[in-house]
Amino acid sequence: MAGPDVSRQILMGSKEGGKTYAFNDDHDEGIPAQTWFQESDEGLILFVVFYTQACRWSRCLGCNLPSQSTLKTVGYGPLIRQIDHLFTLPEVAGRRLDIQKLIVSNNGSVLDEATFSSTALMYLMVRVNLNLPRLRVLCLETRPEYVDLAELEFLSRALKEGDSATQLEVAVGFEAFDARIRNEVFRKGLDLPVFERFVRDVGRYGFRIKTYFMQKPVPGMTDEEAVADIHQAIDYLDGQSRAHNVPINLHLNPTYAARGTPLAEAFTRGEYQPPRLVDVARAVAKAEGANVKVFVGLFDEGLAVPGGGFIRPGDEALAKALDEFNKTGDFGLLKAVPAK
Repeated sequence: MAGPDVSRQILMGSKEGGKTYAFNDDHDEGIPAQTWFQESDEGLILFVVFYTQACRWSRCLGCNLPSQSTLKTVGYGPLIRQIDHLFTLPEVAGRRLDIQKLIVSNNGSVLDEATFSSTALMYLMVRVNLNLPRLRVLCLETRPEYVDLAELEFLSRALKEGDSATQLEVAVGFEAFDARIRNEVFRKGLDLPVFERFVRDVGRYGFRIKTYFMQKPVPGMTDEEAVADIHQAIDYLDGQSRAHNVPINLHLNPTYAARGTPLAEAFTRGEYQPPRLVDVARAVAKAEGANVKVFVGLFDEGLAVPGGGFIRPGDEALAKALDEFNKTGDFGLLKAVPAK
């Protein structure tokens, strides 16, 4: 699909979603948008966000991640330079033998060839095999409609040619379990039959699944309703994992009021407050004994409006406990959290 057509889709989606942010068209095309490390019970994780044309959906209520991307087409040449740049970063080169998992994002869909070149994706596999000899998992973020199973099978075979056999994980944004909130309010555009078909297809190939959920993603949702929504999501994913023998990870992001979104406007009017970390811990505790691994996102990527983050004064000890939970998977750390 030609670049101008994609640009029109992005602008139409942004308009439908009530977005007021600008796109980041001035970023150096040869440098990724962001990189950072995470610690989890899977080991050291490197998270990279490549700088590409923005997400074609661009409607989601509280999401301003497309503001870190561009309206312009970014071809395979600049993307290859970004990949080369990633592996020459001193912090990446210095820890390359410790990296167990690589999460690849472009704040949209890495498997959408209109915004992320297939040539660049194949080149990334080469550099991963050459530079990350102990990598256990490669995670690719995408919307389900861009999943091409033949492409994933090829990528998986390429990864298994590295020094250590690397599993492929496909990550999709779910955001909320309640269908009305997910699709009518948040405008995610994801129905359960679509997700369930995705689980069946991915499971047949032995790939893993990662799902992104947001706690309290919309105005009008109480803290109790937000906790209940995550509990329902855990039960549902546990059932899907057991039914199709697919490892599923739930990445729970406490929602922040992101700049240039209707959610930030609601926050400014006093109609929305981000979730409390104590309620995030209550939500996560449900996963003990479930066939679902959980990771709590504690990074707002610097995109929250002033005061619109989810870590409040006095939350430092709890944030530390959740960070330690991410590293160890020890639910005992959550049981020490006060109920209210």
